[in-house]
Amino acid sequence: MLQQTQVETVRADFERFTAAFPTVGALAAADEQDVLRLWEGLGYYRRARSLHAAAKQVVDEHGGRLPDDVAMLRTLPGVGRYTAGAIVSIAYGKPAPILEANTIRLLTRLLAYEGDATKSAGQKLLWGFAEELLPSDGVSDFNQALMELGSLVCTPTQPACPQCPVADRCEARKRGVVETLAPTTKKLRFTALREAAVVVRHGTKLLVRQCAEGERWAGLWDFPRFEIEAEGPLFAADELQRKVAALTGVECELGALLMTLKHGVTRFRITLDVYEARRVAGRVKQTPSPAKWLRAAELAELPLSTTGRKIAKRLLAGSA
Repeated sequence: MLQQTQVETVRADFERFTAAFPTVGALAAADEQDVLRLWEGLGYYRRARSLHAAAKQVVDEHGGRLPDDVAMLRTLPGVGRYTAGAIVSIAYGKPAPILEANTIRLLTRLLAYEGDATKSAGQKLLWGFAEELLPSDGVSDFNQALMELGSLVCTPTQPACPQCPVADRCEARKRGVVETLAPTTKKLRFTALREAAVVVRHGTKLLVRQCAEGERWAGLWDFPRFEIEAEGPLFAADELQRKVAALTGVECELGALLMTLKHGVTRFRITLDVYEARRVAGRVKQTPSPAKWLRAAELAELPLSTTGRKIAKRLLAGSA
C-alpha cells in the first residue's frame, strides 16, 4: 500500500484490510472483488490484484509463509527488487540492500554522484553502494534508518544538513553541490484528457460494467466511460450514444450533464463530464467484459473507481 501512496493516506485502509484478511491464507481465499472493494480509494489497483495473486502463490508454493530469499520473493507477482530487499532485511533481519526514492537521494548526495540516478548506470552504482553499506547485524534497523534519514533530514529541498548524522561523510556537502546535483526522480509530464461517463437509467436501475484486462481500472466496476473526441455537447451526444451501444449493447438517449469531475491518474489530468441517459433499446452484452443493471444502493457492494464512487454517492443522494 505504501508504494506510490503516503503513510497517512494508507493508515486507515491498512487497518481495514488486515482486519478483513488477517493472514496470507485469508487473503488468498478471498474473492478478488472483495479485495478490490477494500482497496478502493488507494489507486494503482494493479497492486491489489498482484498482492492477491502473490498471496495465492505463497499459500500454494510456500506453505503460507513469505520466503526469506530475495530471488524467491521476486518470483511473486508485484514484488520487485526494492520490495524483496525490504522484506528480507526488515522482516527477517537478513542482509539485503534497498533503494527507493529517499535512499536514492541520500546515497546520491553521499557519493556526490553527478550522473542521472534514474538511469541504469546510476541505479547499478547506487544498488552496489547500498549493499556495501550493509552492517553485519542490525540490518533491519539500518535500512529503516536510511529511509527515515532520507525522508526527514536529507529532503529534496532545504535538507537539514546540520542535523544529519553522516554530514561529515557527505561528498555533496563537502563540494557544496547538495542542491545542484541532477534530480533523483523523473519529473512527470502531464497530459490533459477530456472524458465522459454515461449514467444510463432503465427504470430504477443503472447500467454498470466491469473494466476489462488492459483498461485503466481492470477488475473494478464503472459507468460506461470514454474519451471525448468531438467538441461541444451536441456533437458529444451522438458520439457517446454510439459508444455506449458499441460497448454495452444498450441504446440510449443522452440527457443532461449531471456533474463534472477533475482528477489525476498517473500522468493524466482528466476532466470528466458525467451525463445522464435513458435506455431506449438493446440488451446488455457480456463482452468484452460483464455489464449489468443495478439499483443505486447496490453499488455499495461493488469495487468502483474513485470517480465512479463519487458518481454513485451523488446518485444515491439524489434518490433519497
